[in-house]
Amino acid sequence: MEEENSAQKKREDFGGEDRKREYFGGEDQKREDFGKLQFGCEHYRRRCKIRAPCCGRIFTCRHCHNEATTSSSNPKERHELVRHDVMQVICAVCDVEQPVAKVCSSCGVNMGEYFCQVCKFYDDEIKKKQFHCDECGICRVGGRENFFHCPKCGSCYSVRLCGNHSCVEDSMKNHCPICYEYLFESLKGTEVLTCGHTIHVECYREMRNKNLYRCPICFKSTLDMSRTWERLDEEIEATAMPEEYRYEVLIMCSDCNRSSRVFFHIFGHKCLHCNSYNTQVRSRADTHREPPAIT
Repeated sequence: MEEENSAQKKREDFGGEDRKREYFGGEDQKREDFGKLQFGCEHYRRRCKIRAPCCGRIFTCRHCHNEATTSSSNPKERHELVRHDVMQVICAVCDVEQPVAKVCSSCGVNMGEYFCQVCKFYDDEIKKKQFHCDECGICRVGGRENFFHCPKCGSCYSVRLCGNHSCVEDSMKNHCPICYEYLFESLKGTEVLTCGHTIHVECYREMRNKNLYRCPICFKSTLDMSRTWERLDEEIEATAMPEEYRYEVLIMCSDCNRSSRVFFHIFGHKCLHCNSYNTQVRSRADTHREPPAIT
């Protein structure tokens, strides 16, 4: 009740043009710029809140809604907000609820310096260079001139990858293989691996820090491993295996997807086609049975 009375009082304060002019600091200050960057949440700076059409509750943004509802102890209350379904917003300056629009119908402020009618999206931090991609159906950041839409991968990628990446059908419309967050709508930066699969930049960095060089999905090498393979060549050349382990094995290469027949070695097995050591032993070549375990 106290919150409702406060909102009602704020609305009454905007009752006449003189009161509005006084509140906004006179004619010198543009009314639409009032409160810019002063309202919002940890996700966005904006001068409005949204009423979630799914549950009727008010949140600053859809991420605030999703964090609150998906963490509910009641499984039946867990759900996510569809951005395109938002119909009503509440101005953060005057607390008037109204249909989605860029400018508040009551006090005249821009509820978001950047506004997308399709996504019902508001943001005052235009330095992000937001733009709407019709093919993706959502807004992106980083500047339209810096991105292109790949129809096969189903997402916007940096122009540096145009004609320079391996396409994987709807690659971005999957979950990050490390943290399992949905990549297509994630706020975090993504990395396109050489194999075409995508992963969060920070998750990929964590992989690198742990000396993990293979794609978690297809197991292909994500880096130029030629220097590492050369060192393995030298170590294998310098380390002879005991007589009982001098036999051939059948291996499958994860980098070129071809099989080879090579001598078994505890340090690794080199693909005869692409020279990669990113291989797996399938069986002993002479008996087609599993090789003995090394103790």
